[in-house]
Amino acid sequence: MRALDAIAHSLRVGQLHPTAVLNTLIDAENEGGLSAVRQLERHLSRSADALSARQHPHRELAQIWLSATRAYLVERAEQRRAV
Repeated sequence: MRALDAIAHSLRVGQLHPTAVLNTLIDAENEGGLSAVRQLERHLSRSADALSARQHPHRELAQIWLSATRAYLVERAEQRRAV
């Protein structure tokens, strides 16, 4: 999944841009639907916990990715209900 590569790169370099986050989530949905985004959310949840436990210097970025992914899923669910 390309989304995981983008997230890993972001965590390695310690930088994150909001547009890159949104584009990554849209790409993940385009590749595998909302189930792929949910799978990404589960992966990020485990990863954020692991990075926090290890006191990784970019653990805050992992939490931002996780929060953004959850917000994306909530927004998509609201959009589906509105239609």
